[in-house]
Amino acid sequence: MSPAIDLPLNLPDLDATISGGARLRRTVHPSGVRILTEAVPGAASSSVGFWIGVGSRDEENVAFGSTHFLEHLLFKGTPRRSAMDIAEAFDRVGGEHNALTAKEHTCYYAKVQDRDLEMAIGVLADMVSSSLIDPNEFDVERRVILEELAMADDDPSDVAHERVTEAVMGDHPLGRPIGGSPETIKSAERDQVVAHYQRYYRPEELVVTVAGALEHDEVVSWVLAALEECGWSLNEQSAPVPRRDTSRASLHSIPARQVIHRPLEQSMVVLSMPGLTQTDPRRPAQAILTTVLGGGMSSRLFQEVREKRGLAYSVYAFASNYSDAGMFGMGGGTSPDHASEVALLMRDLFMEIVEKGITWHEWERTRGNLQGSSSLALESTDARMVRLGRSELHMGEFVDRDEALRRLDLVTLEDVQELAVELARNPLSAVTVGAVNDSVLDVVDD
Repeated sequence: MSPAIDLPLNLPDLDATISGGARLRRTVHPSGVRILTEAVPGAASSSVGFWIGVGSRDEENVAFGSTHFLEHLLFKGTPRRSAMDIAEAFDRVGGEHNALTAKEHTCYYAKVQDRDLEMAIGVLADMVSSSLIDPNEFDVERRVILEELAMADDDPSDVAHERVTEAVMGDHPLGRPIGGSPETIKSAERDQVVAHYQRYYRPEELVVTVAGALEHDEVVSWVLAALEECGWSLNEQSAPVPRRDTSRASLHSIPARQVIHRPLEQSMVVLSMPGLTQTDPRRPAQAILTTVLGGGMSSRLFQEVREKRGLAYSVYAFASNYSDAGMFGMGGGTSPDHASEVALLMRDLFMEIVEKGITWHEWERTRGNLQGSSSLALESTDARMVRLGRSELHMGEFVDRDEALRRLDLVTLEDVQELAVELARNPLSAVTVGAVNDSVLDVVDD
């Protein structure tokens, strides 16, 4: 069993054996570039991610949505590769490549056979370090993003979750949509996005994580050589940028009851409240609470709302955790006629845990659920690569499967109920999207 492994920024090298016989290594280059690998016995593929610790919450003096805009533009070509060259490089070997923008980071990633790892590192390094951000491509991609936003606005689940996030987070930057709005994207200027790129895409901001079939020293040499070939100077010494402050933010939540009218066959109902930060030691208790309430087919929400009453196809609990804030909530899709009933059931089932806690049988079942799901997830090199990135960027420690399960075992029934009680003290926001009347959410105030 491996204890949690600290990841201090001033430690140049780290080497450890973790659960399952995998080997974790980390190199902090004098330029500030951080490279983490997890060599997985028996793996035939590798997943690689180039991470920048900047997300939608960090947009200052730039149009909201510019971080996501920039993510799109990095696929549009460099001095060495056209957009078609980038696409063909991965298609030629049957690999996968993509990117994601989150509220606190951006990641460009790929999954390839082990023999193609050097190629994948080279292409991603080129994209991250020397994108052209061509003016013509800028306008083309603006239209693509507007289509993406329109598609999201047609999805009632996306709309409901965006609106409830705005209500829970209040005026905190985490409350802003990652993609911005049609208005901010239309107003975005290339010079601003280029300045955003130049400010954050630097060696001291970059984290590279690779998991699967690999040799750490080879990966380090490939990453550094590719970055230097693409024009980054790695000779100047620089410490990695500090991690985000994890002091809890004071949220000015707006306990809204927001009804968004849409002519839909089904309505979406979401209830949410402020939750835990991502470094809160009660995260294991949160995992149990979320799973018992709405994390599977045996959960309270699924059994009561779907199985017993047939009111929904999808009903669930969720938690979103960030450096200085978080959210906890429930969501479900149902017919407009039953939206009030589903909203009330979600609230009442959560309050049952607040008042009575969970049972030993539920705890035992959930422990097995989380143990199995985490083990299955780690059969994917993608999941291992992402775990490395989040550990380095956000957590400051690496927690392997055995340590995660040890922490889970320490959670008591009382811990889960105490967390539920604390969450219930927070203001509750509720949003529904669909063909419903204005009073549909009044029931959650009873």
